[in-house]
Amino acid sequence: MKKIFFILLSLLIFSLNVSAKDLRFVQITDVKYTKKAETNILKDAIKEINKQKDIDFVVFTGNNILKPNPTDLEFFVKEVKKLRKPVFIIIGDRDVNKYKEMSKKQYITYLKKHMRNFNYNNFNYTFEKKGVVFFVVDGSKDVIPSTNGYFKEDVLEWVDANLDLNKKKNVVILQHYPLIPPTKNENYYTLKAEKYLDIINKHKNVKAVIAGHFGVNKEETVNGVVHISTGALPNYRVIDIIDCNSDNPTFWAEVRQVSSKTKK
Repeated sequence: MKKIFFILLSLLIFSLNVSAKDLRFVQITDVKYTKKAETNILKDAIKEINKQKDIDFVVFTGNNILKPNPTDLEFFVKEVKKLRKPVFIIIGDRDVNKYKEMSKKQYITYLKKHMRNFNYNNFNYTFEKKGVVFFVVDGSKDVIPSTNGYFKEDVLEWVDANLDLNKKKNVVILQHYPLIPPTKNENYYTLKAEKYLDIINKHKNVKAVIAGHFGVNKEETVNGVVHISTGALPNYRVIDIIDCNSDNPTFWAEVRQVSSKTKK
């Protein structure tokens, strides 16, 4: 009897260890939400995601609102707060404009005030889930905004230093602007992306870069790093990292489309 008990206990411990090595999160990008929106696509997406199991968090990878104004941000946050999972926010070119009442400082001050557990002081920050360190990296400008991504020198230095600090852990980078263009459109390219890529290639712990911006769904592996681009709503991605603490984790990035028939 004792032998059977110990066998069952061992199997239980083994199964818990296996599940702990897997991580699942949802990426939503380019929502472009506005109070005047004629569609409930974000509301439908949130209802759909709330019904799914085993999701560790949801990340919005920029262009969250249609125009950089407090009203659109207010209504976007009002909907996002209905998610029953931890939420992380990234900004894109549509989100901020210092001359239209929505600087980066104003944007993040609003998030800190109105979103539970959002306690970051700027849009370059890290968080950890199941041993994987996620970098949120900001390539947007609130002075003379542009559809071209641009990661300033001090931001790249921050990435480099934090990759070194986390050299024994797997890192996934989350940002609005892809470093590898998923399609040809120079108006959307990231300026001087090669400098950023050189930093990533110098380190061995970056496993993926996940972005939006182009409105294109594409996956490409370059120098061992998975580059994932995701299209705008009604598309979103469910991303699984299998064996997320191993040297070579597996990424499954499934594109899903929000059903307009999501039930209340």
